[in-house]
Amino acid sequence: MVDQELTWRGAAARWDRKLFDEVARRHWPAADRVLPGLGRAANHGVLWGGAAAVIAVVGSARARKAALCGAASLALASATVNTIGKWSVRRPRPLLEGVPEVRRLVKQPTTTSFPSGHSASAFAFATGLALQAPGWGAALAPVAASVAFSRVYTGVHYPSDVVTGAALGVAAGFAVRRVVRRLEEARLSPGAERTAGDAPALPDGSGLTVVVNTGSGTAAEAGLDILRTRLPKAEVVHCAGADLPAELAAAAARSTVLGVCGGDGTINAAATAALRAGIPLAVFPGGTLNHFALDLGLGGAEDTCRALAAGRAVRVGVGRFTPGPDPEDGRPGYFLNTFSIGAYPELLRHRLRWGPRIGGGPAALLAAWRVLRAERPVRLLLAGRPRSVWLLFAGNGTYHGTGPTPRRRESLGEGLLDLRLVHGGGRPGPRLLAAAFAGPLSRSPVHTATRLRSLRIGEIPPGTPLAYDGEYSRAPVALVLDTLPDALTVYRP
Repeated sequence: MVDQELTWRGAAARWDRKLFDEVARRHWPAADRVLPGLGRAANHGVLWGGAAAVIAVVGSARARKAALCGAASLALASATVNTIGKWSVRRPRPLLEGVPEVRRLVKQPTTTSFPSGHSASAFAFATGLALQAPGWGAALAPVAASVAFSRVYTGVHYPSDVVTGAALGVAAGFAVRRVVRRLEEARLSPGAERTAGDAPALPDGSGLTVVVNTGSGTAAEAGLDILRTRLPKAEVVHCAGADLPAELAAAAARSTVLGVCGGDGTINAAATAALRAGIPLAVFPGGTLNHFALDLGLGGAEDTCRALAAGRAVRVGVGRFTPGPDPEDGRPGYFLNTFSIGAYPELLRHRLRWGPRIGGGPAALLAAWRVLRAERPVRLLLAGRPRSVWLLFAGNGTYHGTGPTPRRRESLGEGLLDLRLVHGGGRPGPRLLAAAFAGPLSRSPVHTATRLRSLRIGEIPPGTPLAYDGEYSRAPVALVLDTLPDALTVYRP
């Protein structure tokens, strides 16, 4: 085994020297003038420090962040090479026999040869930059490759030194990106909802008015049986359809706590009434999916009754969309779960239209076929920049799981928008499918995902549909999306 290893190492060394000699024999007149100087400029990272400074001056905020990541990647690669790499292998520098005098450096390096620190630094900076700002990374990649090649061209490194150094640089760039993402996720990670210490305890339900959406079906009725048993003094009001918002507002005006029994759309209307009245909300899950109740940790009416009796409640964030270019311009709407523009609202519109006729499942399939066949991307002005999108999704808090419209949150106390865009171009089917396999915090030509506190959306085409918490509407010509942290008090055991 030892003999085989020695034989392999000997063969690799011979190929390394052969490639080194092949480069030395080649004559590139332009390279004789450029490459030695380029290698000297990269000494001690001066070239890359200058590039980072230029990017910081002329680039965007994202480009400045990318330059900082590139510099951090360079520092990591340089420290790894100069401490572990060179002192572990201790490979001598190549003999300069055959290297033309005009190429040789005036001052030869005194450190060991393996791996190439210049190559590691060059590729680390370019990789760290490219992972955050691909345009800048593409512009500097040829420079990084030229610096790496110059080390063989001037005779100070073997080709394997350069290749290994470049690989270490790329690895350093990815390592820094991983650290940056973890720091961002830690900074923006969902925090536990804050306890609402001022929520009143209603052991018998006195002061509670529960508005029941009679269109929610048998699930709502099952919850009412538990409510009447556990909270006998609670007032229960039945209504549905167009009367629901007015009934919720009236109940909020006369109650200490507003209760609601229904699905996500009904709970959204109740949350709006509770916010405007400044009172707590008690949710009795009674819909088909109950996303908000499940994310809040409510398994059913029994949980809500227990929380009301004990006065246990939390403060949750609420998403808001306001017509006009400024949040003070119009009466806002709210969303507890999600807001979207583009393909999903159109799918929802078709599903709501056909569902009563053919059933929910067939209606969803028919709606998907209609949207994927006929829908066109929407052109919007996002934060002042024109964009073409198949779908804009904003979640109230961070949703986990891949894809443009994931379904699970760990907390409702974060106070951030989980923004996901499926970019326009091509057909919606392939784009949405590609986005479905993208990571939750990814940037690609197809899918962008990020988290922020507010977003201005302008130049919305007239008649563009929007959806929020399963409800369908038409978008104004401009709106502002933002979040209201700790805005709503909700009972939870």
